[in-house]
Amino acid sequence: MSSIPLAAATTFITPRTDIRQRQYFEMITYHTNIGPRKSRVADFYRDAALPAYGRLGIGSIGVFSPLYGPNDPSLYILVPHQNVETALRGSTLLLDDEEFRRSGASFLNSSLDDPSYVRQERQLMHAFVDMPQVAVPVKGSNRIFELRIYESHNVIAGQKKIAMFNEGGEIAIFHKTGLTPVFFGETIFGPRMPNLTYMLGFESMSERDAAWDRFIVDPEWIALRDDPTYADTVSNITDFILRPLPFSQI
Repeated sequence: MSSIPLAAATTFITPRTDIRQRQYFEMITYHTNIGPRKSRVADFYRDAALPAYGRLGIGSIGVFSPLYGPNDPSLYILVPHQNVETALRGSTLLLDDEEFRRSGASFLNSSLDDPSYVRQERQLMHAFVDMPQVAVPVKGSNRIFELRIYESHNVIAGQKKIAMFNEGGEIAIFHKTGLTPVFFGETIFGPRMPNLTYMLGFESMSERDAAWDRFIVDPEWIALRDDPTYADTVSNITDFILRPLPFSQI
């Protein structure tokens, strides 16, 4: 869905991008096993899935484990797609790859009494107009990523919050204050709808804390926060801190 026009919104902070250039983001959450089977999902992505995605021309894939977040073993996979077709047919396209089936055989053919993972969830998002492509930050040894989910109590409120980031200029304020975005996406299908989901990247937790401290006192943010156009748009915020695995492409 595209953002609905709002009469009181400010002019665009960054140039509009044609809708065909906006990526789709697939977020795959695995609830993983414990004990010796815990690493099976990560090993599968490292050895089989990421090389197969590369053969399909799909890159900049993030693989993350939670540092602070849900109280269960899990793994988060972010797959950027240039078009909705590969997002919807990704599993089929991978299974058409003979090398993928061979290298991932033990994972793909796991038995009922020895499963590769507990459960899998998928979320599909469409990139925001003012940040149409995933941004891969410079890699450092202590990098962390913050994943934030903003739920709204109805679709109109959700569209207003998206407009606040785009037309209202909140993305630009993020950049100015050091909150470095990796992606912004409107959820097309998945849990907790309606929602928008975004990710930020930082070199450390201390950098993350300092950036949020700058953001909350920024005059432009305060003016935007207090604009009645965008009042009462978020009903719940979920916040995770993630750590990239060594082979993550983000």
